[in-house]
Amino acid sequence: METIHAADEVRVVWDGGEPIKDGAVVVGRDRVGAVGTFAEIRERFPDARVRRWPGVLGPALVHEGPLPDAPTPRERVHSVLKRGAVAVLEEYADTVELRAAAGRNDVVVLSRVRPAGIVAGGRADLAVFDEDGACVATVCAGRLVHRRR
Repeated sequence: METIHAADEVRVVWDGGEPIKDGAVVVGRDRVGAVGTFAEIRERFPDARVRRWPGVLGPALVHEGPLPDAPTPRERVHSVLKRGAVAVLEEYADTVELRAAAGRNDVVVLSRVRPAGIVAGGRADLAVFDEDGACVATVCAGRLVHRRR
């Protein structure tokens, strides 16, 4: 079953391009099915579940520094997810335990930073941020892994 993630604004990339006002991204399993206005997406996917988010929805981030301190590797990885990131740099995922925790959570370990974007057919890695820049929700490989309550 598909899920439509909708927000007041959708950005396909964070730095550049025109935002889509009242935008939406449809996700099926771990892939992006389509991006457009909410009205367009809802018409194309009338049976999809809808999650409406406050703020701006865009591609999930790459966490570029050391993973936050926490008691366990799993909690360190979860701290990254709570910040809207679904990828970390291998130089900071430097233990077997951290890499295993990242793998169990579908967090990508990268050798270098890469541009992030929302692309039809691409992996469904999304993040929503409020007007203060705080992460509202993170979708990693199509799964909602963080939602601010």
